[in-house]
Order: sequence, then structure tokens, then C-alpha cells
Amino acid sequence: MVENRKNLFPWILMAGGVLLLLAGLAWLLLNQQSAPVVTPIPASVEQVERVSLEDAKAAFDSGTAVFLDVRSESSYVASHIPTAISIPVGELPTRMGGLDPGSWIIPY
Repeated sequence: MVENRKNLFPWILMAGGVLLLLAGLAWLLLNQQSAPVVTPIPASVEQVERVSLEDAKAAFDSGTAVFLDVRSESSYVASHIPTAISIPVGELPTRMGGLDPGSWIIPY
């Protein structure tokens, strides 16, 4: 009787391991989120739309644009455009979701 238990123990241990692996795989598949929508990054600087100083000033005066300060936090504290939002360039991937995609965003 004791001999049979010793022979079954490795099999029970392997079966438990397989069940744990299957449960982990099922959890991963069920909790998988869809990939976020990614806006393509322009391949070259020439593809980036430029805003003239005059257009930026007019947008500031009329309040039709959101000015996005992508410099470091210390640079923002030292000086920035009034009403500008500070999101340092390294934080853009995680914080861009807080901006209205329908707004005219002028980064500087």
C-alpha cells in the first residue's frame, strides 16, 4: 500500500503542475486587453506639420489651441507659456491619453 502511494506521488505532482500551467494560461488569455490605438509617428521631420509664430500667437490669443510643454519639469517651472500643459517628452506615451485628441495641440 505504501509502495503504491510512493509510485503515484510523482504523477500527482506532475498533474498538479500541468493544472497550474493551464490555469495560468487561461487567466492570461481571459485578462488580455486589446492593443491601444497607436498614432503613426512621422518617418521624417519633413512630415511634421510646423506652426508659424504668427499662427501660434493667434491660437494663443483666441484660445483655440492647447500648448504642450514637452521640456523637463525644471524648465517648465523656470518659464512657460501661460496655460501650457507640462508633459515631459519621456512621459508622453503614458500621459497623452489625458489630452483631447480633437484639440489643436501645439508642442514646444
